[in-house]
Order: sequence, then structure tokens, then C-alpha cells
Amino acid sequence: MSKPKLVEKKYLVPFIIVTSLFALWGFANDITNPLVAAFRTIMEISNAKAAMVQFAFYGGYATMAIPAALFVRKYSYKKAIILGLAFYATGALLFIPAAQFEMFGFFLASLYILTFGLAFLETTANPYILSMGHVKTSTRRLNLAQSFNPLGSILGMYVASSVILASLQSELRNSAGELIFETLSFAEKAAIRTHDLAVIRNPYVALGLVVIVMIVVFIVAKMPNTRSENPESSVRSSFERLYKNKVYRQGVIAQVFYVGVQIMCWTFIIHYAENLGIPKAVAQRYNMLAMAMFISFRFISTFLMRYVNSRMLLMIFAIGGIISISGTIFIQGMGGLYCLMATSAFMSLMFPTIYGISLEGIGEDATLGAAGLVMAIVGGALMPPLQGMIIDMGTVLGMPAVNFSFILPFICFVVIARFGYVTMRK
Repeated sequence: MSKPKLVEKKYLVPFIIVTSLFALWGFANDITNPLVAAFRTIMEISNAKAAMVQFAFYGGYATMAIPAALFVRKYSYKKAIILGLAFYATGALLFIPAAQFEMFGFFLASLYILTFGLAFLETTANPYILSMGHVKTSTRRLNLAQSFNPLGSILGMYVASSVILASLQSELRNSAGELIFETLSFAEKAAIRTHDLAVIRNPYVALGLVVIVMIVVFIVAKMPNTRSENPESSVRSSFERLYKNKVYRQGVIAQVFYVGVQIMCWTFIIHYAENLGIPKAVAQRYNMLAMAMFISFRFISTFLMRYVNSRMLLMIFAIGGIISISGTIFIQGMGGLYCLMATSAFMSLMFPTIYGISLEGIGEDATLGAAGLVMAIVGGALMPPLQGMIIDMGTVLGMPAVNFSFILPFICFVVIARFGYVTMRK
């Protein structure tokens, strides 16, 4: 008996179109991460308040994941994707009035609406990819599709570094390496703030226009209906079955901690590098190198899954994350930064693997199950502000607070390693 194909010919074009969405939300994620450091300076706020960017961004996932799943159950994957893209474009274009009024809260609201769209896309695209072929190849297929997510991410990082951070007048420094912005008068700061917020606005406007093009593509494209759910089945019964599924419950918890660790590492790598005297725009390049490692190991781990149990790989990579993040905490200097970059390699397989393991064999509950895992992205909303609060302390236990703050990612990796171990034994 021949092995089932990873992607059957009849699904190839739809697979490619849906996979493009993974790059699209990867771009949004990683053009947004550096805004925490940018808004901190431009708006003259604390690290904890600036990290509300992540609270708003990932809070949108938690708000809209269940409504998105219910929409898919009633209508279709295609209609849910189109609605998600409409939310995405709306949130991106709202950066125009946000920059005009120069209100931090307006930017947060724009990001919140934008991620309503991302919640629809992730709730829909992940189970859609799983359904496009044999169940035995579903986790590998999702890992392949998710491999294009970091390609969008690295493009977002490049735009953030070369277009946004490198153009911010608030980041100009004197010969001593000190920010000039902090020494200026109120009127001078106001002029620079207007300029810098326009710099932040422009890529989001361009992104909104690209998303509108994608809406047209999905409207005209012929997409397969591969849902296994019965739209007439009881939502309450689905929730009850999912709650009783121990692997699924533990998977949701593991996903909360995974998204938390990912967003903390990619958001605060800039703060970590700044503590070593590296400017934001240069620090973002280290983040791009970390993403390159993430992409490489995503493809490597997808290949390894042909020979090694995905649960075992998850546990091994989580242990690797524990080791590398320990170096980030205890090594002060460039060595600690290199360890933080290496952590991205160990994170590479985690999201799609936790996702695939959690949804195995849940049949008609797949869309609601996917919604629970998308809601788990709220980990990216809750943990960065907490890490920002630690960084604001300056020093902790005799070490720089930015180093100590990575104790939170350390805890996250421990939780993920336990999930890999427990599911591997089963």
C-alpha cells in the first residue's frame, strides 16, 4: 500500500492560495513586534505600557476566535477567509486616522481590529490545511504550510528595520550614544512625533491595499469544501467533547505558553540588544537572523518528522529552548544575545506541532477545536506586558532586569516540554 501524498493534485492550487495567508499574517506579526520599542520612545511611555501593543494585537485573537469558528460552521471556509481579510484591511487602514490624531490608544484599537481578521484567518486556514488530504499527513502538511509564515515574518522584520526603525527621527543619537529626542523642547518633540507616526503608518496602509487584492483573489478562486463538521450539530456538545479530551486541553495550555514565549523573545530581543548599547535598527537585524534560523529549522523539523515521532521532537526542541534561554538569562554580553537568537531555532516546530497533536482525531469538532487553539494566542497578549514590568525594574538579583525577565520564557519551555513528554508516552 503506497503512502498517502502530502498534498494531492486536486488540492494543490487551493493549498497554495491558503498557504499564502500564513505569510500574510506572519508579516503583520513581525512588523508589529518592534513597535513596542518604537512607541516607548515616540510616545514617552514605560516598557509595560508600550507592551500594550502586544496586548491589543493578540487580544484580538482571543476576542474573535470563537465567533470565527461559529461563522465557519454556519457558512464556509472561503466566506470566513474573505471576512477575515476584510477585518485585516480595515484595521491596517485605520492607521491613517490614528497617525493623524497621534493617539496611542487609537493605534491600539486599529491593531485590535486588524487581529479580528487574523483570528478569522488562523481559525480557518489551519484546519483547512489539515483537511486537504489524508489524516496521516495532516501534521506534516500543516508544518509545510506554516513554514511560509516565517517568510512573511522576515519580510515584516525587514520592513520594520529598514523602513520604520531606520527612519525614526526619535532614534537619532549624539556622539555619546544618547537619544537626542529626550533633550528636545516640547515643540521639537511634537514635530518629530508627527513625522515618526507617519513613518509607522505608511507600511500598514500599503499592507491594507495588498490585503484588498487578496480579497479579490479569494472571491474569484474556486475553493474545495472539505469541512467534516455538521453545521446542525450542537455547539455545546462540541465544547463538552473538547473539554473531556485531555490531550486537547493540555494542548491549548501548551499553546498559550508557546505563543507567549515566541512573542516575548521576538519583542524584547531589541530591548536586550539595546542594553548592550546596540541601536534599535541594528538590533532588529539580529531579530531577522533569529527568524532566518527559525525558518531553516521549520523546514528541517518538517523533514525529520518523516522519521521521528512529532511528540518526541517537540519535547527535544523544548529542552533545547530551556538550555538556550538559560544562556540568555545568565550570560551578560553578546553571548547572551546569541543564545536568545538560537532560541528561535528551538521554537520553529512548536506552534504547528502542538496544533496538529491537539486536533488529531477530533473529527467534526475541528473548527471549534481550532478556535480554542487560536484563542490560546492570548498568551502573546498577557505575557509581554508582564515581562515589560520586570524590565522596568532596572536590576533584579544583581543582574540586568532585561536578562532576568527571560525567566518567563524559561517557564514556558518547561510547560511545552512536559506536554511533549506526556503525549509521547500516550
